[in-house]
Amino acid sequence: MRPADFRATMPTPEAPAPDSAERLKILFVCSQNRWRSLTAEKLYAGFPGYEVRSAGTEPGARVRVTAGHVGWADVIFAMERRHVDRLRAKFPEELADKPLICLRVPDEFEFMEAELVDALKTALAPHLLLPE
Repeated sequence: MRPADFRATMPTPEAPAPDSAERLKILFVCSQNRWRSLTAEKLYAGFPGYEVRSAGTEPGARVRVTAGHVGWADVIFAMERRHVDRLRAKFPEELADKPLICLRVPDEFEFMEAELVDALKTALAPHLLLPE
């Protein structure tokens, strides 16, 4: 499934949310999994049609990304290009034929900061339906 196809598969008021087996599994990745990816996870937690997790690429991350995370996800959103590069270097087999999208959200925000929420919504709008 291509990123542009994700929006077409999401529930609407006329079409109910799919069961958990049909939900789009989304992984958000940043460096420490404390601000950006965790904020993205919280924004989408419980949103119909999505199952979300987050992780970080650095050794001191709150939750460090594993092959299991990458294998679980249907699509992965990385905050910066360096996260994309690290994921590709560490998990080439797990990423085969899997969408990995760089959101280009810089590391200049704190957890759930209004500006971060706006930046995430703007970056994700072409790919996913947005929570209110």
